[in-house]
Amino acid sequence: MKIRFAPFAFAGLLALLAVNPGLRAAGPESGKPNILFILADDLGWADVSYHGGEIKTPNLDKLAASGVRLEQFYVQPVCSPTRAALLTGRYPMRHGLQVGVVRPWAQYGLPLEERTLPQALKEAGYITAICGKWHLGHFEPAYLPTRRGFDHQYGHYNGALDYFTHVRDGGFDWHRDDKVSRDEGYTTHLLAKECERLIAAHDLAKPLFLYVPFNAVHAPHQVPEKYAEPYAHLKGPRRTYAGMVAAMDEAIGQIVGALEKRGLRKNTLIFFCSDNGGPQPGVVTSNGPLRASKGTLYEGGIRVPALAVWDGKLKPGTVCNEPLHIVDWYPTLLKLAGVSLTQKLPLDGRDLWPTLAEGKSTPHEEILHNLTPAAGAIRRGDWKLVLNGARGTAEPEAKPEGGQGRAGGRVGKPQGRGRANPRAELFNLAQDPNEKTDLSEQFPDKLKELRERLDFYARQAVPPKSAPRAPNFKSPKVWGQKDEE
Repeated sequence: MKIRFAPFAFAGLLALLAVNPGLRAAGPESGKPNILFILADDLGWADVSYHGGEIKTPNLDKLAASGVRLEQFYVQPVCSPTRAALLTGRYPMRHGLQVGVVRPWAQYGLPLEERTLPQALKEAGYITAICGKWHLGHFEPAYLPTRRGFDHQYGHYNGALDYFTHVRDGGFDWHRDDKVSRDEGYTTHLLAKECERLIAAHDLAKPLFLYVPFNAVHAPHQVPEKYAEPYAHLKGPRRTYAGMVAAMDEAIGQIVGALEKRGLRKNTLIFFCSDNGGPQPGVVTSNGPLRASKGTLYEGGIRVPALAVWDGKLKPGTVCNEPLHIVDWYPTLLKLAGVSLTQKLPLDGRDLWPTLAEGKSTPHEEILHNLTPAAGAIRRGDWKLVLNGARGTAEPEAKPEGGQGRAGGRVGKPQGRGRANPRAELFNLAQDPNEKTDLSEQFPDKLKELRERLDFYARQAVPPKSAPRAPNFKSPKVWGQKDEE
C-alpha cells in the first residue's frame, strides 16, 4: 500500500521543520557522530563534585552520570604537550614539545608535518571548529588553527591571558578566524556564547567536530564576583578559583543545552577532561589523595577527571578503571568517523572505544607519561617507574605558566640540565594508587624492566624545543600579528 501526503500537509511539515530545526534529523545524514571535546585548564582531580569535591559542578555531574567516568585517564604534565598529544595521537617527545609550553615569544609550534585531528576529520566531511586556547604556536601564519585543519577559530593563542582584557604580556590575544576580535567580556562566557552560535547555525547534513579548550581555570584567577560569592568560606585564591570552576561548569551546561535544543545531543559524543593536574594543591586546587601537582610525573600531575557521554552508545553510570591516555582519542575518533589511520607518522594512541563501550581491558601494554632530558615516567600494567618525578617537565622558567622549562640531552644523562644519577622510584598503583611507597629496592628486576622500556623511548625522542625570552623582546600589539614598522 502506498502512502500519500496531501500537498497542504507536506507543505505544513516543511514549514514546521523550517521554524523548528531541532525536529529534523537528530544527527548528520552521514551517520557519523558529532564530537564535542571539552578541555579544562589546570582543573584539580578533586575539584569536580562527582569526585567528592567541595566545589559544585552540577552540569559535569550530570554528564558523568549519563556516561562513563574514566578514573585512570592520563594526560601530560602541562598544557601544550597535552594539546599536541590530543591533536596528533603521538607522544610529545616526538614533537620536541616534551619539556614545557609554547611560550608567547616562541619561534616554533606543533611541527607542520604532523597530521592533525581536525585535518583528518575533514577527510570525512566534518565541519571543524576550535573555541578556546590554541597554545601550539602562532609565530607564523602556517601554525595558526585555521591552517591546521579548523574551519573556524575563536579565542586565544597563548596561556595565562587576562580573562577580561584579553591581554597577555602587553599583547592583545583574542581572535576570530585567526584575525583580531574586539569582542568584550569574560572569556568563559564568550566561548560558551560562540559555541551556542556555532551549534545553532550548524548544517545538520554534516558532522561537527567542536573542540572547546577553555582557558578556565588557569591563572590569573579572575571571575565575576557572583560566581565566587557561594564560596565566601574559602580563603585567598581558592575562593576565586572555585568561582571560576562554577562559571566553567555553567558554560558547559549551556553548550550541551545548545546541542539538545538543536536535536543533536543523541548523536553527539561528548568528552571532557583537564589538560593536566591542578597546580598548588591545598592553596588553589585540590588533587584529593593523588600525589603532587601539575608539572610533575606523579599521579597528581598527569591523572585527571575525565568523562565520556554518547546517549545510546555508552552505558550511563559506568566507571572505567582501565589506564588510558589522551593520545588514544585521535585513533578512536578517526575510526568512529570512518577515517583511515594510514599515515606517514606512526601513532602512539590506541583505539579506546572497546574499553569504554564494551568494558574490555586497556589497549595499552604500557603508557609513556613523559620523557625529558631531566625526567621520565612510564606505566606498564600496575607498575610505574618515575625518574625525577618532581621535575616532570624540566626546570621552571616563567611564573605565568608554572612548572615548565627547558632542557637538552637524554633522560638520566649528564647533559644539559639532566642528572647523572637520577632518582628512580617504583610504584605498584594497584596496591598504592597514591604513590606513598617506593618499591625500587624490593623489586630490582621490575625496576630494570621499566627502565629499559623508558630507554627504548629515549632513543626515539627528538631534541626538545626551547624558547628563552630574548632580553630585547617586545610583545606585539596583537599576538599572531607583526607590528607595522
